[in-house]
Amino acid sequence: MIILTDNAQKALGRFIQGSEKSIAGLRIGVSGGGCSGLQYSMNLVETKADGDLEVPFPALTVFVDPESAPKLEGLTVDFIDGSGFKFENPNATNSCGCGKSFAA
Repeated sequence: MIILTDNAQKALGRFIQGSEKSIAGLRIGVSGGGCSGLQYSMNLVETKADGDLEVPFPALTVFVDPESAPKLEGLTVDFIDGSGFKFENPNATNSCGCGKSFAA
């Protein structure tokens, strides 16, 4: 469903290690907003929400809410030093220059 590159997994591992809270995983979702209509959200979370889909990775689990799942099918998340997280979404029909929002 979702692909986290090695760089993204390493970066998230560093963020989890630096957290003062116990982290259950990373929640990735889609919400209205951004310059293209939809925007990605990513949050380290302490618990899984009811109904979340789980995508296991060696260093963490990704949680996706059922409403966001169809829009994130096949999403690749990468991390580029100096730039942050980069999203490549095959479901996006349009995206903005910053790469943080899209239309589906």
